Amino acid sequence: MGGKEMKQYVLELQEVDKTRQMVVGGKGINLGELSKIYGIQVPEGFCVTTEAYQKALEQNEAFHALLDQLALLKVEDQDQIGKISRKIRKIIMEVEIPSDVVKAVAHYLSQFGENQAYAVRSSATAEDLQHASFAGQQGTYLNIIGKEAILWHISKCWASLFTDRAVIYRMQNGFDHSRVYLSVIVQQMVFPKASGILFTADPITSNRKLLSIDASFGLGVALVSGLVTADNYKVQADEIVDKMIATKKLAIYGRKEGGTETKQIDQDQQKTQTLSEQQILQLARIGRQIEAHFGCPQDIEWCLVDDTFYIVQSRPITTLFPIPEVNDKENHVYVSVGHQQMMTDPMKPLGLSFFLLTTPAPMRQAGGRLFVDVTHDLASPVSRKKYIDALGQSDPLIKDALMTIVEREDFIKLSPNAEKVSSPGKGNKGMSSSGFQTQNETNFKIVSDAIKGSQTSIEVLKQNIQMKSGADLFDFILEDIPQLKKILFDPRMGVIMDAMDASSWINEKMNKWLGEKSVADTFSQSVQNNITSEMGLELLDVADVIRPYPEVIHYLQHVKDDHFLDKLVTFEGGQETRDAIDAYLKKYGMRCVGEIDITKTRWSEKPITLIPMILSNIKNFKPNASSRKFEQGRRVALEKEQELLDRLKQLPDGEQKAKETKRMIDLIRNFSGYREYPKYGMVNRYFVYKQALLKEAEQLVQEGVIHEKEDIYYLTFEELHEVVRTNKLDYQIIRKRKDEYKLYEKLTPPRVVTSDGENIAGEYKRENHPAGAIVGLPVSTGVIEGRARVILNMKDANLEDGDILVTAFTDPSWTPLFVSIKGLVTEVGGLMTHGAVIAREYGLPAVVGVENVTKLIKDGQRIRVNGADGYIEIL
Repeated sequence: MGGKEMKQYVLELQEVDKTRQMVVGGKGINLGELSKIYGIQVPEGFCVTTEAYQKALEQNEAFHALLDQLALLKVEDQDQIGKISRKIRKIIMEVEIPSDVVKAVAHYLSQFGENQAYAVRSSATAEDLQHASFAGQQGTYLNIIGKEAILWHISKCWASLFTDRAVIYRMQNGFDHSRVYLSVIVQQMVFPKASGILFTADPITSNRKLLSIDASFGLGVALVSGLVTADNYKVQADEIVDKMIATKKLAIYGRKEGGTETKQIDQDQQKTQTLSEQQILQLARIGRQIEAHFGCPQDIEWCLVDDTFYIVQSRPITTLFPIPEVNDKENHVYVSVGHQQMMTDPMKPLGLSFFLLTTPAPMRQAGGRLFVDVTHDLASPVSRKKYIDALGQSDPLIKDALMTIVEREDFIKLSPNAEKVSSPGKGNKGMSSSGFQTQNETNFKIVSDAIKGSQTSIEVLKQNIQMKSGADLFDFILEDIPQLKKILFDPRMGVIMDAMDASSWINEKMNKWLGEKSVADTFSQSVQNNITSEMGLELLDVADVIRPYPEVIHYLQHVKDDHFLDKLVTFEGGQETRDAIDAYLKKYGMRCVGEIDITKTRWSEKPITLIPMILSNIKNFKPNASSRKFEQGRRVALEKEQELLDRLKQLPDGEQKAKETKRMIDLIRNFSGYREYPKYGMVNRYFVYKQALLKEAEQLVQEGVIHEKEDIYYLTFEELHEVVRTNKLDYQIIRKRKDEYKLYEKLTPPRVVTSDGENIAGEYKRENHPAGAIVGLPVSTGVIEGRARVILNMKDANLEDGDILVTAFTDPSWTPLFVSIKGLVTEVGGLMTHGAVIAREYGLPAVVGVENVTKLIKDGQRIRVNGADGYIEIL
């Protein structure tokens, strides 16, 4: 057999380079690269290529028939998956390894030493491996001696492609079983006295400057498999900044005759430090060298033999959130916009660029999310406090995280002249406290005027945009954006701040004068002019229209597609139903989950989204529920007002106290509802722009420039403008952006991140909470017990009356669900975020900003929500 054929099936590590991804897999490539870095020791070895795997199985009809059966199954069919996978593994273990492959393996073994011990490791390849780490999916076998044993373990590695776990993983991630292949790496075994893992960025905080080393005695498999607790050392700038020495009871060692064994570590050695200070620093330098070679943070497996470190694996750390891009070398602090806007999912490029057109704040992008660069505002002692307090209103965890950074003192240098305060992104529109509280007293028309003005300008926009197309449309939209900004940054927005100040005033004074806590929440119930809570109540009215028609209800319970509205008219009550839904969509159809991203599907584009909510309203409520609900809230607020004023009048200086209090209550009742309007105005305009842009997209599809209309979502506004102007596009851009978006979807954005990539998590100050309580921010008073419904996707919302909604975040589109629930718990949010505003208005106890609550509470558990003190108990 000539050298060329041999190379087809087996490559020495030194011969592997980046172009061989499909023949040696990710692990093989990385080892090949590592073995080329000057001064880095990698145990010698070779890769059995994927072509060997394919050649062994290409003629095997039974194998291919089973693969076809596997392709028809879903993740749920666990038993079937188990059965078929077992048969496939059996076939692979029995298949004869082609003689060319056997010859090539024998040739390399004779070069490296036939009776040496080897490690036999899998390296999987799939065509789109960027966003899937097959880590730990396939087999690794240590200390294998002799040609026969090595060949047998090559078959075992091949078979490990079809463990149930690997098969299910591929199904979940959409990989085709027949297009995933396996290469096998055979490497000389090293017998270390210590081994472990080195992360060149701290895996807990993602800080790129902090390097983290786990180390234990013996072979690294003990550590990776979770059998032992390892020492942990942290290194920053060539200095050991933290050490945790674990009690190490066990270690795994290679046996003379092959295989491995677990041994007890002597009592007196269990507490000793695995690596010396000098070794820790030496290993850290090796880590930085490897990171520099690959150009991104690495997760590295190492072994220490005598006094030499061997590197046996290095791969990118896939879980790190990317750092917002900036051109200087200074320290920066970034605050997540998504946590203020109730939308922590990634945005597509068109959505990002639209949001950037509307905001004056200094924005940066990372991982498909937006961040505000707040470094400047933290650098001045005067603006620092105002700024941090203002953000604390919208999210106390952000405030706590910023305090952590400020307390470090060395991270942000104070500049005495940096007095200018910018406003913290548009999530906190009302931040400049209004200077016209006095003139607002009497002028309650301010809000209705603002609303009328906004509606008129939308009608004008709809008329004018119809005449525009091509590049003109883009110029037209750019000229209209100032109108959009006018709605968002209307000076009349100051009234929202007045209402907030009035709430704080009432809470403070009523506590002081009458000993009552959180009274202001009661006055927020059933206020006027709240476009979002009206949206929830009006969906109850839609249910009222449909309730008398059983045929329509039956039909709606089974609809699958979005053309269901057309078929409605064939049923009794169908026309009335259609009219009611159309009228609702005319007013609210531009809303949806994550609506600040223009690319998200609106209710008008997918009306079926509303059906589960309408059906739940029909089931859970009696006719006229919306006016009863609103009236009840209004009555509670008025009775509370009367009661407080009567009690205040009994106090010294009571008339004056009552008068001031009444003034504050009126501010809350008249102005707090407007909080929701500017966003509605923005989303309204967005939808008009979007419909016009989708017409352009249809044109581009017809001319073959793009494949489907939605492709335009992966271009920025400027790029799309250029594509429409020139009718040209390199489609690779769309493919690349779609892949990036898939990757971003798997990442969780931090609330606050620094230019070192460190995610700073805030925490709540724990006061008098019962033991075991889950703590969050109290935003709507009251205590309620009920069944927790953990819902991450609105379409799964099958609520019963009296349930408590537990979810990641809510934006206005969730409001229709609020009419059915008794309480609310979310992971993201603050006092003035939508969920909190609407919860107060509907009188629902609510606790928000609870880290990880959708994992801590299980669907169906009975819980108690304390909206006054901000905690949840699992009962």
